[in-house]
Amino acid sequence: MITGTGAGPVEGYGARRTWQSRLGGLRRLDWPLFLAVLALSVVGALLVRSATFHLLTEQGEDPESLLKRHILNLIIGFLLGGVVTVLDYRLLRAYVPILYGVACVGLLAVLTPLGSTINGSHSWIVLGGGFQVQPSEFAKVGLVVLLAMILGEPRDGEIGPGRRDVLLALVLAGVPGLLIMLQPDLGTTLVFIAVVLGMLAISGAQKRWLFGLVGGGVTAAAAVWFFGLLKDYQIDRFTAFLNPEADPRGAGYNAQQARIAVGSGGAFGKGLFQGEQTGGHFVPEQQTDFIFTVAGEELGFVGAAIIIALLGVVLWRGLRIATQAADLFGTLVATGVVCWLGFQTFENVGMTLGIMPITGLPLPFISYGGSATFANMIAFGLLQAVHVRRRAFD
Repeated sequence: MITGTGAGPVEGYGARRTWQSRLGGLRRLDWPLFLAVLALSVVGALLVRSATFHLLTEQGEDPESLLKRHILNLIIGFLLGGVVTVLDYRLLRAYVPILYGVACVGLLAVLTPLGSTINGSHSWIVLGGGFQVQPSEFAKVGLVVLLAMILGEPRDGEIGPGRRDVLLALVLAGVPGLLIMLQPDLGTTLVFIAVVLGMLAISGAQKRWLFGLVGGGVTAAAAVWFFGLLKDYQIDRFTAFLNPEADPRGAGYNAQQARIAVGSGGAFGKGLFQGEQTGGHFVPEQQTDFIFTVAGEELGFVGAAIIIALLGVVLWRGLRIATQAADLFGTLVATGVVCWLGFQTFENVGMTLGIMPITGLPLPFISYGGSATFANMIAFGLLQAVHVRRRAFD
């Protein structure tokens, strides 16, 4: 009787504490970051619909099919981000070898007969039913947590990572980097370089490592160009970047059409779903790599600027999370994510405007694509996980 009488209040109190804990967790979320990602996802879905509706209609297919698939990808992506947010990011240290191994296995699988070539890059594994996986997108996640684990735990008596730690980080980062270069995927390789340099700088590694890596990179790039190790289409992309008017119907076509589409939007655009360049699909891959041209034409300078501002909010909140993290591991995880998303944003928008060479990098949270969407949302979840546990004893 006594035991039964006492159990009710105790159980009720425990239930209230559980709900209070969950609500407290929601309050600790970085809501500006969440709202910015949500707004970018909604805008991205509208732009994907605009970029694909007319083409699918002409092909006699469901004009909303890619939009429906993109919405499904976003739902799965937000679920993945939520799961990562709930997990304690500090426990990731124990699973880093598994994540790294899975990423390398996926990249190796691409180079076997399982891999498929799309748009000149042998970076995909086709699953059937219209579904494809790009392992290099998930390798970005593996790289960030790997470097955070190695560089975020200085040895006794050392302020920052020592020589052995830096060398180990470079060697382990070089393995997936080399596999990506063999595909070849220049865009993702550049993302890897940006992440490695950014995380080394924040970890407190000696400056000579940074200068040495930059100098070595420039030397390697010159050697690759001099010995003709680039594919023809990669050389054409660089040539088109330097002078798109030299071959307007060939290598310079994408860059020139992208500028025309963006410039035709003026200040306020032609209206959503009203773009003539977009409806006539003059710009190829407009739902993925060149989706910013849809924003430029249909939403104009103002709409495109709002998109860039929202992406800026994501990067700003990421930097703020990095500075407030409970430990160096969390700081490095947030830094790696910011370097990844920041470089990818600059490269994608830059190639659309003609200030960067054309690579196959999608615009984060905007472009169509399952693997990229999932990886971006996992990165978003990592930022939230570090923010929620910014107090050492949460």
